[in-house]
Amino acid sequence: MSERTVAETGPVAADPRRWRMLAMLGVAQFMLILDVTVVAIALPHIGADLGLARDTLTWVVSAYTLMFGGLMLLGGRTADLFGARRVVLTGLLLFTAASLVTGIAGNAPTMIGGRVAQGIGAAMLSPAALSMVTKTFHGPERNKALGIWSALGGGGSAIGVLLGGLLTAGPGWQWVFYINVPIGIAVFIALSRTLPADLPTGPRARLDVPGALLVTAGTGTAIYALINAGDRGWLSGRTLGTLGLAILLYAVFAVVQRAVKSPLMDLRILTRRPVASGTFLILVATALMIAMFFLGSFYLQHHEGYGALRTGLLFLPVAVATIIGAQLGGHLIAVAGARAVAVSGLLITAAGTAIAALWIGPVMVVVGIGVGTAGVGAAFVASSTTALAQVGHHEAGTASGLLSTFHEFGAALGVATVSSIAAPSIAGTSTNGFTHAFTAATITAAAAALLAILIVPTIKPPPGSPTHTH
Repeated sequence: MSERTVAETGPVAADPRRWRMLAMLGVAQFMLILDVTVVAIALPHIGADLGLARDTLTWVVSAYTLMFGGLMLLGGRTADLFGARRVVLTGLLLFTAASLVTGIAGNAPTMIGGRVAQGIGAAMLSPAALSMVTKTFHGPERNKALGIWSALGGGGSAIGVLLGGLLTAGPGWQWVFYINVPIGIAVFIALSRTLPADLPTGPRARLDVPGALLVTAGTGTAIYALINAGDRGWLSGRTLGTLGLAILLYAVFAVVQRAVKSPLMDLRILTRRPVASGTFLILVATALMIAMFFLGSFYLQHHEGYGALRTGLLFLPVAVATIIGAQLGGHLIAVAGARAVAVSGLLITAAGTAIAALWIGPVMVVVGIGVGTAGVGAAFVASSTTALAQVGHHEAGTASGLLSTFHEFGAALGVATVSSIAAPSIAGTSTNGFTHAFTAATITAAAAALLAILIVPTIKPPPGSPTHTH
């Protein structure tokens, strides 16, 4: 099948391959998101087999998160400069190879090195893939495509808990990494035949290496500070100092972007209302989702004494609820607009976390998290639809990278916050810490809904636009 450039053919909305392409890109993104929570369930077994201390074991998760979040903007900009197809395939190949290395790891350096390489591959793949989706689908079709994308992302986190339990209790923790290898190879072959080439046709801009180093260092430093804030304390000297260093790096980055001829990103993109409100929504929605998963997993395993497999099975309805919420959100945006979907989704999330806070117990915690993640799924669609609504093809990768970066910020912020609030329950037998943490999530979701009324624009297709019935 011959390749055609987007520049030559224009939008590929009439190309039937676009839905197969979305399916394969969705599977790739699903692997990246799943690889956070699937590993979390396996951590005790990894630590026991490799003899890893607690502080070393946390880096099995943190190394991936730091690379994934820290390099996201660079990955998005690289997709704009060199073509999303090339970056997607390179990132997928690196992630797959790194998964194999991590699975066969017999010591801490190999394990953490493999997780670093996985994070680099993910940071290349994720924004480039979202950029390709944004360029390929238009109008009502884009809402549906982003709904599927958000469902796979949110559902991947919940299914990761289930899959982690199944694999760890079955063939062993190594298979939480090995499973990526055959899937990654199959998706690579399929995408190499399906993805249209999209190399830029204008003058080739140079990659802003100083800007890339600064924004990567700033983002990595900020995420590192958030990851460790729960243990060190939010007002400790090390936490405040690390956050201060991140702010300084961002300030220098801003100065460099104004001075260089070909900046990594046009900072004015952050002043656009749709982009600013979309990144706010994904920050809050991700923080709430990860907070619910963290609290639910710890409550069921540490307080109720459930095993990894039983906990994973209880998260299956949570995954289904997330997917349903994202799909409904994608359909409703075409009718009600992004603001209404965002506000409704956040209020539903507030209701779900309130259920878990008021009636703490295994059944009601799972019910509450299920309701809450259904709302988060809708908020995810509203965030991506809003942020990418008025973005040109030449900056789709940068905007996607920005959105993905705030997703990782939200994940780190959510874990750091609720782990601090729920610390008494995690360390002891009382449920008060879990109740307080779910209450804090309820207040956050309700406050975010009120703020969304003020800042999120009403974005929906023009009246009379045809609806998609694929």
